Amino acid sequence: MMVALLSLGLAQAVWADNVPDFKETFQAAEQGFAAAQYNLGLMYANGQGVHQDDAQAVRWYRKAAEQGYAQAQYNLGVRYDNGRGVRQDYTQAVQWYRKAAEQGLADAQYNLGMMYANGQGVRQDYAEAVRWFRKMAEQGLAKAQYNLGLSYAQGQGVSQDYVQAVRWYRKAAEQGHADAQNNLGVMYDNGKGVRQDYTNAVQWYRKAAEQGHAGAQINLGMMYEKGQGVHQNYAKAVEWYHKAAEQGHAQAQNNLGVMYDNGQGVRQDYAQAVQWYLKAAEQGYADAQYNLGLMYEKGQGVRQSKIVAKEWFKKACANGDKQSCDAYQKLD
Repeated sequence: MMVALLSLGLAQAVWADNVPDFKETFQAAEQGFAAAQYNLGLMYANGQGVHQDDAQAVRWYRKAAEQGYAQAQYNLGVRYDNGRGVRQDYTQAVQWYRKAAEQGLADAQYNLGMMYANGQGVRQDYAEAVRWFRKMAEQGLAKAQYNLGLSYAQGQGVSQDYVQAVRWYRKAAEQGHADAQNNLGVMYDNGKGVRQDYTNAVQWYRKAAEQGHAGAQINLGMMYEKGQGVHQNYAKAVEWYHKAAEQGHAQAQNNLGVMYDNGQGVRQDYAQAVQWYLKAAEQGYADAQYNLGLMYEKGQGVRQSKIVAKEWFKKACANGDKQSCDAYQKLD
């Protein structure tokens, strides 16, 4: 089952409400009013009343930030983080995020946690990441709750605790966070932190899958294929595998190939099987490389070629697939 990895996405720049006209804002900013300097930075950033200019946005954010204006400090951090209007500099991003975070700005606290989790601009420190995630998780920020759950599940920055992982995943999942919904499904699926319950697993997978979460779509497809938590239904399995496969998910592409290969939920079609195996194999997915090798060895959906079969078995073997190593040696 797929467990979502630590999210790398950072919150983006804060937009002001009801930004006044450019001339009025510029005059106030020139007089040193921090709020006006911040709004002027926004106007340059978004091209509101003036030509869009990232360098000018940074200039005015900095003036407001140096006066202690938290939103400007945060936006300046985002600029250094993304390298827009200034050379990318994670150390500077951390500096400005920290100033805003210490004033209680939620997005800054979250982003600072992410910088510690990923070791960007600071030495990687999961415990410090958890400290910042917890501040926001306790205030109800779904993405922080998700990352705190992930920290407990993986034992990063805290002692591994599946019960706590479930607790925080659930809080985020109930707010509609797709990664949290999928991961909560995984916990029910595997009986970690909760009693194993396939019906609940399906429920959470479905919520995430309906939001387009590829990992949840393949997990839901597997539940239909196996008949766990739902009546076995190969056609439904194919439907969900196809949704994930179209998003480029290698495991889903391989699984969809298997369904065409075996004629489960669809009419048996070796050419279609080969097509999906190839997509996954080209991404380095070992099971698909092995399956594609078999198709070439047998001449199913492609012209038979033991030379090409050997090539795919060799690739899968290099990716750690033992059966492919055996198949390669047999053909060799």
